[in-house]
Amino acid sequence: MILYLCHLTLHDNVFFASREMGTLYETEKYLHNWALSYALFESTYIPRPYRLEGAIAQRPGYLEPDNEQNLLHLNQQGIYVFPAQPLQWSYQVITFNVSQAFYHQKSRQSGGEGGDLNYPISYGRAKELAVGSKYRTYTIAPAKTPIPRWIRLGKWAAKIRVETTLIPESGIQQASGEYISEHPLNPIDLPQATQLLLYNRIVMPPASLVSQAKLSGDYWEISKPDEWTELPGWSGLKDLPQTICLPRGVAYGANNLVATP
Repeated sequence: MILYLCHLTLHDNVFFASREMGTLYETEKYLHNWALSYALFESTYIPRPYRLEGAIAQRPGYLEPDNEQNLLHLNQQGIYVFPAQPLQWSYQVITFNVSQAFYHQKSRQSGGEGGDLNYPISYGRAKELAVGSKYRTYTIAPAKTPIPRWIRLGKWAAKIRVETTLIPESGIQQASGEYISEHPLNPIDLPQATQLLLYNRIVMPPASLVSQAKLSGDYWEISKPDEWTELPGWSGLKDLPQTICLPRGVAYGANNLVATP
């Protein structure tokens, strides 16, 4: 198993509507691992269909084999990306205006027929992750897997710099039992043998994440040696936590659950 430490730095504002509250659209501070997986590997391992037609074009199919653009392709390559944990982040609230589109019928909640709103219906506010926000995540991938240095993410295809460092095998130990993972996880991607005991839920589409989770099962314990600054291969890992536990056997849809829209 080859594990990489990845640092992400936002060079554009990142926006995706985690929560919609009236005219306010809010972005969750965590970055979902499925979005990161597409951003990192769509051009290399995940097919990009020329076009979609019919019912399959109306809904996402992240874990459906019938959907050409599914994440199961990465399972076949032995690749998995964990959700990204915010290290330093800030928000910027943007007010946007959109032009009126008279060809569609507006809903009552949006000021359509029968609505009683007394403010313009063609504007809103987007709470975006601001430029300069920093994230940390981990990626499992075979040797020589190309990991891009730049990706684009979110509704605005924001530019993000990716810095990847290989974690030496000497710092990774296998263990079993109860443990606490400080890193956010996607519960759908946990293996069946792993039990999720306690956790904080991070509500965000398309599948909620968990943080500060207590789990039971097989896991990796990643630790920095005491003299890590003097050891070869560790010089670029100053930002790696002293000890971090990650579940073993993670894969996209590891519990054979199918995401539904």
